[in-house]
Amino acid sequence: MAHGTDSKFAFTLDWNLLRTFMVIAEEQSITRAAHRLLRGQPSVSLALKRLETELGCRLVDRGHGAFRLTASGRQLYAECSDVFGGVARLPEVIREAGDEISGEINIMMASHVVTPLLDEALSELSREHPKIHFKIRIDTSVRVVQAVRERQASFGICLVNHRFADVEYEHMYREFFGFYCGPSHPLFGRGGLSMADLRDFPTVSFDTDDINDALRPVALLRSKWGLDYDIVGRSSQLEEVRRMIQCGLGIGSLPIHVVERDAADGLLWRLPPYDDPPAVDIFLVTNPRKRQSRAETLLISRIRQAIAETPLAERTYRDTATGPKIAGHAT
Repeated sequence: MAHGTDSKFAFTLDWNLLRTFMVIAEEQSITRAAHRLLRGQPSVSLALKRLETELGCRLVDRGHGAFRLTASGRQLYAECSDVFGGVARLPEVIREAGDEISGEINIMMASHVVTPLLDEALSELSREHPKIHFKIRIDTSVRVVQAVRERQASFGICLVNHRFADVEYEHMYREFFGFYCGPSHPLFGRGGLSMADLRDFPTVSFDTDDINDALRPVALLRSKWGLDYDIVGRSSQLEEVRRMIQCGLGIGSLPIHVVERDAADGLLWRLPPYDDPPAVDIFLVTNPRKRQSRAETLLISRIRQAIAETPLAERTYRDTATGPKIAGHAT
C-alpha cells in the first residue's frame, strides 16, 4: 500500500470498526462482543466484514465452532491496543501539558552578582521545567531598577541607592569590597601595607563608585584616604574594572568573594584595608504591578524562599582570607 494511500486510509476509516474489532478479539466471540457492545450480532458481524474489506485481508478464522485471530488479526489487535491505550491517556496528557511550565524569564542584574541563592534556584528550575528559557542582562543598578519599574524585566538583582515606592526590595545578600592591584603594579606582592601606602597611585572604579550612588561605602573609604583624585578608568562592568586592575592601570575595588580565585591564582593582589572592608548590600527588586507568568512567579518564589530560610550571616560573603594570608601572598 503506497504512502499516499496509507494517509487516505487513516482519514477515511471508520475508527468505530477498530473498536468493534478489539472487543471481538478480546471476547473471542461475535455473540459475546455484541452483548458487550449492546449491539445486535448481525451489526457486529457486518462491522468485522467491513473492516476486513477496508484492509483487504481476513482477520478472524471462524467456523465449525472455532474462533481464531489470523496473523493479520493478531497484528492489528496489537496495533489497536497501542492506539486506544494512547487515546485513553489523552485526558492525563492534556492535564500534564496544562501543568507544564514554560516561557521566558528576563532577569536584570548588576555585573557582580555572585550568589548561590540565585544559582541554585536557576539550576533547580531549569532541571524541573526544561521548557523555561532564561534571558539575563547586565546593566548598572540604576537601569536595573528602572527596567523593573517599567515592567521590562521579570525582576532585578542589584545595589540600591534610592528606593522607589512602586517597587519592592528584599535584602538578598551582603558582600565586601576589597582594594586590589595587578601583577605589574609596584605594590603587587608587598605585605604590611597601610591605606596611606595607596595614596600616590592612580585608581580605577565602577561608575557607581560615588558618594551619592550605590557604592557609597566604597566611595567614602576612597574619599577618606584620598584615593578619588586620580581615577584613570571607569566602567559599569565588573569584568572591565577587573581587566583595568589586572593590566596595571590602577588600584581598584572588587567584591572579595567574587575575585577570590583570581587572588589565589596570582592575577590580583589584595591591598588594605584587611580588617574592615566596606560592606555593600544586594537586593532582589520586584514590581508588584507586573503580572508575572507562572515561570516568573515560580523563580521569584524560590529565591524568596531561599532568602527567608537562610540566615543573614550565611548570606554575608565575608573575606575568608585577609591581607597577606591570602593564598599566593607573601608574608
